[in-house]
Amino acid sequence: MIVTGDDQAEMQNLQKYLASEFKMKSLGDLKYFLEIEVARSKHGIFISERKYVLDLLVETGMLDYKPIDTPSEQNHKLGLYHDQIHTDRERYQRLVEKLIYLAHTRPDIAYAISVVSQFMYFPNEDHMGVVMRILRYLKVTHGKGLIFSKYDHTNVEGYTDADWASSVTDGRSTSGYFTFVGGNLVIWRSKK
Repeated sequence: MIVTGDDQAEMQNLQKYLASEFKMKSLGDLKYFLEIEVARSKHGIFISERKYVLDLLVETGMLDYKPIDTPSEQNHKLGLYHDQIHTDRERYQRLVEKLIYLAHTRPDIAYAISVVSQFMYFPNEDHMGVVMRILRYLKVTHGKGLIFSKYDHTNVEGYTDADWASSVTDGRSTSGYFTFVGGNLVIWRSKK
């Protein structure tokens, strides 16, 4: 269980109560949890998966590759075509699964990952090329993450976008949305 808050006395009371009901111990301030790094400052809490990204780049041999500015091409035409050369499906699936996990702290790659995840069962060289592009993008942005700052409001804001019927495979749309609470990004999703 992770407990957060500003009122130290109230947090200590909660810890005492929980300790009377459950076997537990306090590990102090959270710094690292499930590959997610947590850093605190006067500006807020910053979460990232920097080490996870660097480990992934080493694992894939992408550290020596030239970085790129965007995770995917604009107006891409990825699809399933009969004349495409297939790629190693297990490797493709493993890489995409790792990227999906990374998207917890990286909404900037959510759309690109939603695109490549559509081809998990029949990946080809073009699809693997997009996965490699995402990795090249991560090389230059490995330190990015999310910051949660304390603002003087709790306004809820939402934004959405869609590219109507753009899929070359089935003509379906891709949409995405972002929700902010108190100025902090709390929910994002890109889906077909």
